[in-house]
Amino acid sequence: MNSNGTKSRLYFITAGLSALILAVFVSSCKQKPQPIVKVQDKIYYTCSMHPQVHEEHPGNCPICGMKLIKVEFTGAPAGPDKNKLVLTAAQIQLAGIQTDTVKEENTGSEKTISGTVTTDEDKAEELSAKIGGRIQQLFVRAPGEKIRAGQPIYAIYSENLQESEKEYLLAKQQQKLLHNPDVDYAQLISAAENKLLLWGITPAQIRNLAASGKVSPTVTVYSKVNGTVSDIAVHEGDYITEGMTILKTQALNSLWVQAQVYASETGYFKVNEMVSIAFPDLNGQVITGKVEFMNPELSDASKVDLVRISIPNNQGLIRPGMQAYIAMNKDGKRSLAIPASAVLSAGSGNTVWIRNNDGSFSMREVSLGEGNNSFVAIVSGLSAGEVVVTNGAYLLNSEYIFKNGDDKKGMAGMKM
Repeated sequence: MNSNGTKSRLYFITAGLSALILAVFVSSCKQKPQPIVKVQDKIYYTCSMHPQVHEEHPGNCPICGMKLIKVEFTGAPAGPDKNKLVLTAAQIQLAGIQTDTVKEENTGSEKTISGTVTTDEDKAEELSAKIGGRIQQLFVRAPGEKIRAGQPIYAIYSENLQESEKEYLLAKQQQKLLHNPDVDYAQLISAAENKLLLWGITPAQIRNLAASGKVSPTVTVYSKVNGTVSDIAVHEGDYITEGMTILKTQALNSLWVQAQVYASETGYFKVNEMVSIAFPDLNGQVITGKVEFMNPELSDASKVDLVRISIPNNQGLIRPGMQAYIAMNKDGKRSLAIPASAVLSAGSGNTVWIRNNDGSFSMREVSLGEGNNSFVAIVSGLSAGEVVVTNGAYLLNSEYIFKNGDDKKGMAGMKM
């Protein structure tokens, strides 16, 4: 092959490669670039006492010094609505978020009196000894412990109880060995068994006694009540008599608020009437209670009357001894309203946080009317039946700023 042929062939190969490269380049330019989506859970550390603290690394709270708690935010994307927040169940619990429904409330002028949370004595229980003896062991040792029916309370050594167990075993043995037609062995066994039941022995313990055929030196006594222990009246080694109090329990899911009012103020309350009660120790949380009792007689010394209000405590946040503020309404004016604690006031206006049907939370601007310490009237921005955040609104604001920055322009498009 001559040199001219070789050069010609190299020229065509080079030209072909150049055309191929150009075609690939043009084709790649025509394709749209695919975005790379990176999804990463947000993790931050906060303080259980100061939820407004958000740190990127573990450590101690800069305010109180407590160890920070790890929180993982795995909420769904908020979409075009930047005001919407989707929180995890852990965040909602940590923030202590509570809600209430927009409805008609008394927004007229009111007078507030102070009261004290106490236990509901109607639901108090007492566990007393059914037989005398010596306390060998206590299984419940401190007030504040929760007990349930069927839980062991104490073990007792009782000579009388041992004699009753022997009578029961003897009746069972006679029925098995003797066949005297003049003796009703079934009745003897039943009488001995009923005596054991009256002295606090359970049917299961009686069955175990019959199966073993042996009298035990001590017998365990089980609780027949549910509640929280308020007082323990005995110690290990104490001798007790029949009817002596062992411990007392109280139910904390329902409490009383008791207050004293002057004779001129008794007209503001009526039995079975619903009243609003605020708790300063719970960031001003407002709940509704029912007037259960009004003393028909005034105190001789101070001429005041006792008012007792029943309140629910399903979450266990309210504790006996807490201070409470009871709202006494004067004019009975009612209008569409929300709790005053739900409103966030700023120079730009008033806002609330609402809970959406999908469980997310959104900011909403509102116009307010007249109100009192408990409720404020809604002029516009909310409708009856919507759900507003009454406790934790400031923490939702903090979470919003954590996600989106302090963007106040985003609030301009909120529904009014």
